[in-house]
Amino acid sequence: MTTSRVTFYHAPNSRSGGTRALLEELGVEYDLHVLNLRKNEQRESPYTSVNPMGKVPAIWHRGELVTEQPAVYLYLADLYAGKGLAPGLDDPLRGPYLRWMVFYGSCFEPAAVDRAMKRDAVPPSTCPYGDWDTMFNTLVAQLERGPYMLGERFSALDVLWGSALHWMTEFKLVPALPVVRAYVDRVMSRPAVQRAAALDAALAEAQAA
Repeated sequence: MTTSRVTFYHAPNSRSGGTRALLEELGVEYDLHVLNLRKNEQRESPYTSVNPMGKVPAIWHRGELVTEQPAVYLYLADLYAGKGLAPGLDDPLRGPYLRWMVFYGSCFEPAAVDRAMKRDAVPPSTCPYGDWDTMFNTLVAQLERGPYMLGERFSALDVLWGSALHWMTEFKLVPALPVVRAYVDRVMSRPAVQRAAALDAALAEAQAA
């Protein structure tokens, strides 16, 4: 892949904060297109022509659009493969890496939303994540193998999961078990993640002014 700059569609205090942290971890330049959620810009033109669902993050690169949080992470980590945040195709960790990227969007977040909304459980055979307890215990077991999702190796996975679990525990949407808290603290203490958080805090403050 070419390493031409990507355009990153972003809003502070949103899911795309993790993508900004990933870009900071990668240490690459990018073109930032900021949306103001207070003004509902994500639901209006011209952004709805980028992503009709009005969601961030989204990136534009080489004339093509990439949306959906795990897909954005996968794309960026592979685009800048030399930065070492994604196992290569010939790496034994590539399979687990893909598994946990997809697990986030297909199992964890739907389960967390259903739980937060107190929706009635459906039969595990028809539920994409089976049931909450099994899903969450599966995640916790992986965190216990730590210190990172792939064991000793830090990867783009940890930016995704660290950022997500940080927000989920802050809003009490998932249990802040000691292993979860320790993992979140480990990821959120990284200089690049803290740098992204500071940039977003300043951006949010400017939008609120």
